[in-house]
Amino acid sequence: MKKIAVIGYGVIGKRVADAIHLQNDMKLTGVCDVISDWRIQNAVRKEYNIYAATEDAADKMKAEGISVKGNIQELLKKVDLVVDCTPKNIAAQNIKMYKEIGIKFIVQGGEKHETTGHSFSAENNYKSAIKLNATRVVSCNTTSILRTLTALKRANLLDYARGTLLRRATDPWESHLGGIMNTMVPEKDIPSHQGPDAQSVDPDLDVITTAVKVPETLSHMHYWNVKLKKQVTKEEVLNVFKTTSRIKLIRYDQGLVSNNTIKEMFLDMGRPWGDMYEVALWEDMLKVVGDELFYAYVVDNQAIVIPETIDAIRALTGIEMDGAKSIAKTNESLGIH
Repeated sequence: MKKIAVIGYGVIGKRVADAIHLQNDMKLTGVCDVISDWRIQNAVRKEYNIYAATEDAADKMKAEGISVKGNIQELLKKVDLVVDCTPKNIAAQNIKMYKEIGIKFIVQGGEKHETTGHSFSAENNYKSAIKLNATRVVSCNTTSILRTLTALKRANLLDYARGTLLRRATDPWESHLGGIMNTMVPEKDIPSHQGPDAQSVDPDLDVITTAVKVPETLSHMHYWNVKLKKQVTKEEVLNVFKTTSRIKLIRYDQGLVSNNTIKEMFLDMGRPWGDMYEVALWEDMLKVVGDELFYAYVVDNQAIVIPETIDAIRALTGIEMDGAKSIAKTNESLGIH
């Protein structure tokens, strides 16, 4: 049983903490943050051990009746690995502390590849992460790109890929703070950052992405045009996508016509927060024309990296040397079938 700490109890952190709690080969030792509001109070209700990132945060937590077990340094000395889920660029500051203590750590996709020197996607490069001191679980969009293109690459079908991303404006719980309304904002750089990010995991991928920020918050949507190495049927492509458990084939003709209907389906399935850990890919929209493949899918920006993070914990700590076995364990615990 490896002891794990979660630093940052926000959108990703709370989900990672819950997922760790479900595993039988790792233990959530504690969560650490600076907040004292309803978010960390929900962690108290779940009986997680609470640690404060700063003295000021500890004082505020105690004023709210929260039992504080200690500070961040005390938490880090108790664990084998830390998952940093703090907002973008904060993890880069925390890394100095992790290195000084000599603890393994995982950061999220908002950080640069150079912060760890290794970027992770479970089905792509689990083996290369085994017993490393650190890795970065790539972003939600990059995770989806790697899952779909790696499946095609394994089947020796992928020549090159060109994708357009429709990116959510902000996280749902923060939509009152900003975002965009009645407009769309294209990223001025081509490729957008997701293509090069995917190449940080697999340098051999010939992939170019473009991205547009759109006024909605539930998810991202991708459209892909893939040049195949040979002509195949639609059924053969679908069978390739079925080789990965983390792509869920959905059908437009079953009423799953939009990201909100897909979200409703996962809520009805009983997933916490209606989370979709899989890439939801429309099988009846997918089309093969000669040696070109066209498809579209939806990405749950709040959930898709959660199973990857659990697998990254196993790889770095060495509690599971077989990537396929780790993926199967994680899938079972999260209800991915």
